[in-house]
Amino acid sequence: MRLNLMLFILKEEMKFDLIHKDKNSEARAGLLETDHGMVETPIFMPVGTQATVKTMAPRNLDETGVQIILGNTYHLYLRPGEELIGRFGGIHNFMGWNKPVLTDSGGYQVFSLKELRKLDSEGVTFQSHLDGSSHRFTPEKVLDIQRHLGSDIMMVLDECAPYPSTHEYAEESNALTLKWAREARVLYEKKERLYGYDQWLFGIVQGSIYEDLREGSARELMDMDFPGYAIGGLAVGESKSEMYRITSLCTDILPAHKPRYLMGVGMPEDILEGIARGVDMFDCVLPTRNARNGTVFTWNGRLVIKAGRFKEDTLPIDEQCTCYTCRNFSRAYLRHLFNANEILGLHLATLHNIHFYMDLVKKSREKILNNEFSVWSKTVLPTVANLIENNN
Repeated sequence: MRLNLMLFILKEEMKFDLIHKDKNSEARAGLLETDHGMVETPIFMPVGTQATVKTMAPRNLDETGVQIILGNTYHLYLRPGEELIGRFGGIHNFMGWNKPVLTDSGGYQVFSLKELRKLDSEGVTFQSHLDGSSHRFTPEKVLDIQRHLGSDIMMVLDECAPYPSTHEYAEESNALTLKWAREARVLYEKKERLYGYDQWLFGIVQGSIYEDLREGSARELMDMDFPGYAIGGLAVGESKSEMYRITSLCTDILPAHKPRYLMGVGMPEDILEGIARGVDMFDCVLPTRNARNGTVFTWNGRLVIKAGRFKEDTLPIDEQCTCYTCRNFSRAYLRHLFNANEILGLHLATLHNIHFYMDLVKKSREKILNNEFSVWSKTVLPTVANLIENNN
């Protein structure tokens, strides 16, 4: 019992230093310490669903300034399985990535299955999207999967309420999420380290767009005293104004001395709006998925590189960008690769998009430290949110 208590106390010492807060907004610069390295916040985490950020090798991620990536518990559990990854000593060794990893709980993926899952008070039973086999997630099962995966930051099992939801449904869903969080928190206290380094567990604030539910969720989770907190259940169909309103409500309540993570929110303008409201961590599939579809992000907005008007364009994707793609290749060449179905096009576009996202949060941090974020972000917002005409 004494050993378990000592392990619990060590886990509670997750180090997050709030270095500076912008004078004219809630934006903040921090430093998050893990046993696999420091993370400078605000930060964007590229999504490596199945232990890979699609089309990117770890060295490419290093070159673009990535500090932490996200893996998916649901997908890694189904394939290749946490037991196999555990035999490699955890996900870092398995995929050749020596920096921090966050794993989500798989709750969103189970939520998206809808017709293939059944919820009850103890967990969720679902069918694999791969072969239809039946599986069950409980708070303890999800925690143990992530412990064997070896991620630095783990998430509790939650239910992401669909949008729109009635207040009644959102309330019942939130109560279930809080029950599971409470169970996971107690279990987390009792679990020993598997790989000789600390793994931290974050609680997830739910409650759809209802302010009373969000406030109740945040305060109950704070009573459980998690090392960090995530804001879930947004970017699922609600308006941007609703998303920003709920984000502000949550960050106003959540403790300032612990990291705040806005889950699955990833348009450049949404990241800037989240930073302005005091969010520290973001993830989204948008930069990688859009890249593979031929859409690239620039400081002047988004453009579709497959468009006919780029056929003879000698410019790089973005003249302000210093990534490998922009230093070496033209828009015309990128367009050619996509139209010829060459794999290199997917890689070069993804590399650029991730570099852009990392540059976005890096610049945000610099502006926060100089008390310039509020003015700078208002100047940048209209341009990064722009969809550049892509006439064929």
